[in-house]
Amino acid sequence: MSVHYKLEAYVPINAPADKYYNVCKNRPHHLPNISTERLQNCQLHGGGSWDTHGHGSIKTWTYTIGGKANQSFKERVEFDDATKTITLIGLEGDVFKEFKLYNVIFQPIPKDSSSCVVKNVIEYEKLRDDGPDAHRYLDFIVGITKDVEAHLVKA
Repeated sequence: MSVHYKLEAYVPINAPADKYYNVCKNRPHHLPNISTERLQNCQLHGGGSWDTHGHGSIKTWTYTIGGKANQSFKERVEFDDATKTITLIGLEGDVFKEFKLYNVIFQPIPKDSSSCVVKNVIEYEKLRDDGPDAHRYLDFIVGITKDVEAHLVKA
């Protein structure tokens, strides 16, 4: 019987929710320049351009985690503009050596006009009952969130 797991981290940042959402939704190809230690590349699939990508777009990320470089993650993205939620639905990549299911959800929740709390969620299902959990991936996502914060504060 398969068990679905969910990990969450709430990260307060000194940037407005709208700005955080805008970077992650409309400028994902800039994230490798913002989080250079973690992300190396973001490739858009299926034609189109970064100016026209949207709900349902498919991207492949190249990243480094736990000292392992050149890891890949292919995802389909979903946006909910009303709640500023971005869902990355895992399609293939290195995470699937450990997990049957792997999805990431980001949601910046406004605190005031200049800050928010970013809710980071990983939903996953292990390949094996005794397999690893996804805590290192949650730490990875939190690191990217903090890198985006640093970028927005500098801007």
